[in-house]
Amino acid sequence: MGRPYRKGSKFAAEWQPSELLSDGQFSGRSTSNASNPLWDYFEANTEGPGIWKWKHYFEIYHRHLGRFIGKKVDMLEIGIFSGGSLGMWKSYFGSGCHIYGVDIEEACKAYESDSVSVYIGDQEDSVFWDKFISEVPHIDVLIDDGGHTPEQQMVTLEKMLPRIRPGGVYICEDVHAINHRFAAYAAGLVSELNAMDYSRPGIEDNVKTSTFQSECHSIHFYPFSVVIEKHAEAQHELPNLRRGTQWQPFYE
Repeated sequence: MGRPYRKGSKFAAEWQPSELLSDGQFSGRSTSNASNPLWDYFEANTEGPGIWKWKHYFEIYHRHLGRFIGKKVDMLEIGIFSGGSLGMWKSYFGSGCHIYGVDIEEACKAYESDSVSVYIGDQEDSVFWDKFISEVPHIDVLIDDGGHTPEQQMVTLEKMLPRIRPGGVYICEDVHAINHRFAAYAAGLVSELNAMDYSRPGIEDNVKTSTFQSECHSIHFYPFSVVIEKHAEAQHELPNLRRGTQWQPFYE
């Protein structure tokens, strides 16, 4: 990935504990699951269908998905396993939520209900996604907790990210290990998010967005997961604004 990547990786690997964490001046961003209904549901799920999640995912979910609570929302979860998370999402989003589940195991068809539709297929198979899209053309939230291989994750994203509605959220889980290929792929998406045409006149006033920039709001990297949020409305320009009347003379 080049020298800057290696330099950044080395810097992170050699990071030393910071004294600032103990000075108590600011609380910083909380990683607590206090007042998180997803965590409450998980903790109370002591019997019945199993839910298997990294603890820090619950804070990530609630940060990015909380705005969908109580709304009409179509959600796709890839990787159903024991079915416990289907009930968790239904409880979290409310009665307006319809869940589409995808799994490679035929037995997962047993989890279908009025509010849950289950599709059996291989998420690395483009033909499977074409068939799925023909029946479910658009969704609001996608969580990829499927087979966890980079190839599966990349195929799924390329097929389904364009199908996320404006304002929607795409979460890819279990992006494990240094030099993970899906993480590198997602870094390529970040590169396009930063695209800027320096040859265009008036560059200091505004920038015409690329198609990707116009639809994708942000990309977030967390331990083991990547989150992509889409704009609620297409952004065709990125304005570069100024206010005030006094400017340093050395900048003309």
